[in-house]
Amino acid sequence: MNTRRGRPKKYRIVKLDPKISQFSPRGRPGRPDEVELAMEEFEALRLADYIGLSQKEAAKSMRVSQQTFSRILKKAHKGIANGLISGATIKIQGGQYVISSRDEIPPKFPKI
Repeated sequence: MNTRRGRPKKYRIVKLDPKISQFSPRGRPGRPDEVELAMEEFEALRLADYIGLSQKEAAKSMRVSQQTFSRILKKAHKGIANGLISGATIKIQGGQYVISSRDEIPPKFPKI
């Protein structure tokens, strides 16, 4: 029986599906290790590092608290650094997210 502890994770709002979902190192023979970057981590990187929003603005865009956004961004930075340093493939997939291009909160999130 699969029992989950704690509060269920809320869905994060992601406004852009990535054009590329995998980055692979060149010059590394064989199959390199993989690092997974969740969609909400990709969105956090896009909002904070690429667009340059403050953490407060980016958290509002994703409909999470600033503290949660900071935690997501920190995990994304760690994953990217791990992939670059170890020469691992970085895959963008999975996570707790809903794609929405609208600025208002969607009426109801899907249930899993």
